[in-house]
Amino acid sequence: MKTLTIKIGILISLLISGVSAVEPSGTNIQFVSNNSVGNSAKVQLINIAGKQRMLSQRIAKDYMYEGKKIATSKASKQLKASLGEFSSAHKKLLASINDPEIKNLLAFVEMSNDDFKSIVNKPFNLDNAQLALDLSESMLEGSQYVVDSLTVGSKHKESDIVAKSGKQRMLAQRIAKYYIAYQAGIKDKNSVDQMKEAVKMFTQNHNALMNNKTNTTQINQKLNEINKLWKIVYKFYLQIEKGGLPFIVFTTTDNITKKMDDITKLYVELYK
Repeated sequence: MKTLTIKIGILISLLISGVSAVEPSGTNIQFVSNNSVGNSAKVQLINIAGKQRMLSQRIAKDYMYEGKKIATSKASKQLKASLGEFSSAHKKLLASINDPEIKNLLAFVEMSNDDFKSIVNKPFNLDNAQLALDLSESMLEGSQYVVDSLTVGSKHKESDIVAKSGKQRMLAQRIAKYYIAYQAGIKDKNSVDQMKEAVKMFTQNHNALMNNKTNTTQINQKLNEINKLWKIVYKFYLQIEKGGLPFIVFTTTDNITKKMDDITKLYVELYK
């Protein structure tokens, strides 16, 4: 555990040194998507990078659900699929972005992912669960940075909507991750605070999407489906300290994630 902590520290130092070499004005940021292809490709890249945020949370969640023997079969299959999907999407991002700052960040994410894969393939115990939790946070931060950079670089309101919609996928999985982390034994204030913040942020983003003027009838219909479910289930999530509903949390957050993925794809199609 100490060795991995030191390694993460070194990676962060390298990342910081790489970022500091770029002028703070942001004028050096040059994406392949900005220079050689149109807005459609930009929006699709934001969707891909955004989904990486969700996968970082789902991988850690599935490891802990599998370790606690709750929804074991589904968690095991989902874990394997998520690891493969993350690696595949990472390759697409590397091939599509030529900015050195972002490539440096992606290199950090890749090395963190190697450690992530190593940890979640080890037998479950509290130390490994904590490491998986920490690594999922590092990978989330890195993936969020990529999304933010792409969104700023695109300078389109539509890109912000895609990023916001895609973030809902991550928040749903983040809720399940912290719920099971607390039940698995990581019973600290941070787990509770992060859970409550994720619920709050999901609600705010959902309201913003519901009020988006460019929504199609199909998008509004799907958002309303989530709205009905969310009004019931968010109360279960906030009972993290009470516990007792891990399977319901697993299935409802997965349901919301799938629905938000469908909605995000509709936004991508809408803003081509």
